[in-house]
Amino acid sequence: MCGACARDHFAEAAPFLTRAHAASRRPFRLPEQPPQVPDGVACGICAQDCRIAKAGVGYCGLPQGDRKHARVSWYFDPLPTNCVAEFVCPGGTGCGYPRFAYRSGAEVGYKNLAVFYEACSLNCLFCQNWHFRHEAQSNKAVSAKQLADAVDDRTACICYFGGDPTPQLPHSLAAAEIALERNRGRILRICWETNGTMHPKLLDRMVDLALRTGGCIKFDLKAWHEPVHIALTGASNKRTLENFARAAARTRERTEVPLLIGSTLLVPGYVDVEEVRPLAEFIARLNPRIPYSLLAFHPDFMMQDLPRTSQRHMQRCLAAAREAGLRTLNVGNRHLLWNGDYSRVSV
Repeated sequence: MCGACARDHFAEAAPFLTRAHAASRRPFRLPEQPPQVPDGVACGICAQDCRIAKAGVGYCGLPQGDRKHARVSWYFDPLPTNCVAEFVCPGGTGCGYPRFAYRSGAEVGYKNLAVFYEACSLNCLFCQNWHFRHEAQSNKAVSAKQLADAVDDRTACICYFGGDPTPQLPHSLAAAEIALERNRGRILRICWETNGTMHPKLLDRMVDLALRTGGCIKFDLKAWHEPVHIALTGASNKRTLENFARAAARTRERTEVPLLIGSTLLVPGYVDVEEVRPLAEFIARLNPRIPYSLLAFHPDFMMQDLPRTSQRHMQRCLAAAREAGLRTLNVGNRHLLWNGDYSRVSV
């Protein structure tokens, strides 16, 4: 089901899309739909609004109950690192020096604590980190204190990603507070990379921490039109767009380091100018200075039959974002771009 069919004929496309997403989840024993058990426990962390049976799991694969522990792993990345915000963040550029950065340029000699949460509130068929799903039924339980223990004196920032940090946000917030308390008097930025489906009150806490520490929140804006978003992720994008606007309302509270960064993966046949132009217009209406990064796609997970993003595809989308009024644009994953013609590709 191509992007145009999903966009223009959603009523006909919906049954096919539902079956495709269900089939992609069965091998990992994940619920095919967000559970809505009448006498179940309401989770409330994300837009899926699961009601989970006793001893059951939510759409993300996590049980309801213990929010003090998480399924999570981490590693160190030397700065500057391959981060969505690297082109505008203190670790990559030194912006905010000396209050929020150790150097006036890239923070060479320091490192990022990259924290990977092994669950997700969406079901992206193109997921490039899909291997975390093998952990869906694991009993891994890491406390916020254990995670905070990983921070050392050369750690300049913590970036929570995944999967997605959303299903386990209380854990990341707690770990951040512990790490900041232990490292008073020095720079330790707190950042998130997320699909933006969290409860708005949790987003407010994220924004507070990011603003205070010089961190940033990177929203993955997967598509503008809801049918295309459903085709790619299995869920609506309403909460994501609402939360992006909510965070954007606070971007002028700290201008030396961008609070909010948008990014969009250019999936051939799905995410093109028809998606990027309205996304860019939406961002520009909120604040034209919000940085926006367009990312090149490579085939993975359930979309291995697609080509990589072409240079022509990228240039058209860049032009549309620029025409929409955005002032800070970036091309990510440049090494994946190819100088090809999609008309010759059999999909």
